[in-house]
Amino acid sequence: MPLSTKTEINALLQRAGVTAETTAAVMDIDGMLQHWRRRAMKRELGNRALIDLKIDIDLAQLDVLSAIAGPAPEFGDSQGETMVGTVADRLAIDPSRASRLVSEMVDRGFARRAVSQADARRTIIELTAQGEAVVDAVRAYKYLILGDFLGTWSPEDIAAFVPLLKRFSRWTDGIDAVTDRHGPEIDQLVEAIAMAGKVPEEV
Repeated sequence: MPLSTKTEINALLQRAGVTAETTAAVMDIDGMLQHWRRRAMKRELGNRALIDLKIDIDLAQLDVLSAIAGPAPEFGDSQGETMVGTVADRLAIDPSRASRLVSEMVDRGFARRAVSQADARRTIIELTAQGEAVVDAVRAYKYLILGDFLGTWSPEDIAAFVPLLKRFSRWTDGIDAVTDRHGPEIDQLVEAIAMAGKVPEEV
């Protein structure tokens, strides 16, 4: 039977061992995440930062500068030298696109190529003073906006929120184990889609 109502979805989750309270939270969080995703895709804050700071580059170029800088909170372990392949990995883009964007930043004076200290045959990418200034300014701009917002929160709320957000950010880790555990429920969803396709449309 197609899961055509919220009640049927609730029943499916209940059979999977998810409590009603958790189900309500899941639905609220999913709605907020979808809204957040749509806003994030527009890159509102990044666009505003480039405009307000009068930086004549686009967001893709800014991403490359950030990837060259490799700040740990954004890219995790960012130790070691940065190469074009490193930029491609950090941004999850094709190496040829990363190479083109890096070349644009080098040509415009935001980055430079240098010789690796570990292997003279290897070319690495570094930010110039101008590139570092751009990355630092955009980061500071974002911190100002977020800091102003969080400044209205109590210290207790912030102390509770940050570790919980870090914990929540890993919610898709181990997804294979979760899907294995809920194989019957996923099979039911597959069946619901198949059955819906057999229902004739009303004219």
